Amino acid sequence: MHPAFSVIFLTTLIGVGQGLFLALYTGQLYSVIKVLPVQESATFYGLGSLIALIFLVAGLFASLFHLGHPERAWRSAARWRTSWLSREVVVLPAFIGMTALYGLIHFLDVNPVLFTFRETFAVDLSLLVGALNTALAFTLFLCTAMIYACIKFLQEWASPLTVVNYTLLGSTSGFTLTTAFAAYQGSDLTPFYGGWAIILTLVALLTRASSLIRNARIKHKSTTGTAVGIRHARIEQKSQGFMTGSFNTREFFHGAPQAIFKSIKWLFLVSLFPLPVVLLALGLSANAAGFFVMAFVVQYTGLLAERWFFFADANHPQNLYYQTV
Repeated sequence: MHPAFSVIFLTTLIGVGQGLFLALYTGQLYSVIKVLPVQESATFYGLGSLIALIFLVAGLFASLFHLGHPERAWRSAARWRTSWLSREVVVLPAFIGMTALYGLIHFLDVNPVLFTFRETFAVDLSLLVGALNTALAFTLFLCTAMIYACIKFLQEWASPLTVVNYTLLGSTSGFTLTTAFAAYQGSDLTPFYGGWAIILTLVALLTRASSLIRNARIKHKSTTGTAVGIRHARIEQKSQGFMTGSFNTREFFHGAPQAIFKSIKWLFLVSLFPLPVVLLALGLSANAAGFFVMAFVVQYTGLLAERWFFFADANHPQNLYYQTV
């Protein structure tokens, strides 16, 4: 498939925002159950939520460039009963709104205790809002990934690994950014976020490598015979049937030379996984926030390359016909 940069930025930017919120809420939840120290700064979660909102809104803005008529964008939510795209359009604004509410509760310090559990754990308003927003975050990961995983004739995408990788890669990038944010805020939660960023990165490496191995072994159901509708033991195509390009030749094939295609695969494998782990480990050992910032920049660069490769790796059956020149 032809990678659209608007969709690449949409999926990666909102993934960072989702992962950042999940990191913030996990830290708060662990402090409530007394696994981690309580974050002393009153604005920590508020500022963190603001950063998440910046990424989410930036991703939403990027999606407008994928529309032929942005003024009709509201229509994309009309088919929410059957379309994963429509469900994403519904869930994304809901998640943005709940993230804003979560941040405002902390930033304005309007956070009353709603009830206590066994007179030990106090459940306040932000904890309840965060729980609801966590459900929205994972629902959004599901909706975004299923837009591609539900297309059964694109066999590279039609796998549960697509949903798993979207969730893990978004969470990984979010936890890495939260580590840098916590370090600059002087938070005691920095080692917690950094440790989980490393763990998530390594787990994401396993699942993404699994999808690459799976895709390399796919036996495609479509053949040249099924593409042109001719049943014969031996079919040899000499041309695509016309002299110039068309929508089919532009939008369903990445068009990059094979050397570039392979280079981008190795670029994301290196910059998305091992390099950030090394930088995070250096940052944790040296207690240097600069390493965490570098880890996020390198990892997000790798995430952009990974998402380009994800789209380009899908082999549309029509290419059996239209890509023969």
